[in-house]
Amino acid sequence: MYCSDVDDSVQATAATVVAAGQECDVDGQPAGVEHQHPDAATGLVQLSSLVQGIYARVSERRGLTPVQAKLLCVLAEGPRGMAELADCFGVEKAALTGLVDRAERRGLARRSPVPGDRRAVRVTLTDTGHGAATAFHAEVTEELNDLLAPLAAHDREHLRGAMAEVIAAYGARSPRAAR
Repeated sequence: MYCSDVDDSVQATAATVVAAGQECDVDGQPAGVEHQHPDAATGLVQLSSLVQGIYARVSERRGLTPVQAKLLCVLAEGPRGMAELADCFGVEKAALTGLVDRAERRGLARRSPVPGDRRAVRVTLTDTGHGAATAFHAEVTEELNDLLAPLAAHDREHLRGAMAEVIAAYGARSPRAAR
């Protein structure tokens, strides 16, 4: 649903913009500068901040942390092994154990053995977890659509196409693939 391996890239871009040493006003524009269209990197950082804010607010309303919400969304796409989940989250398997433990205690997910591999486990959503993932996804989708509401239909379509191109190009050369 909303599993993304572009988080590192967004954070790196944000760090680059901050490292440039410009003080910014509340809209992210350089202080004392007339409001204008941001350059692409600044615009992406600002947009990322808006999206992350929506994600965090919806997570909180649903009684989840953003990382728990991400786990539900990833698992909504189907069962995953711990190694797959660790890769999606950019952490070691050991670091993911606590997250899955908490999801299990809440009745949102369960681990089951992988036939033929005594050491491997698969993580799946419970019925409660599916319901929580579906509700979270619907609410985030509604708020993200509201974010784009000021755009004309043809501009939304253009943005959707441009995003798809960027995501496809980035996915083909993802730094995670090199790990």
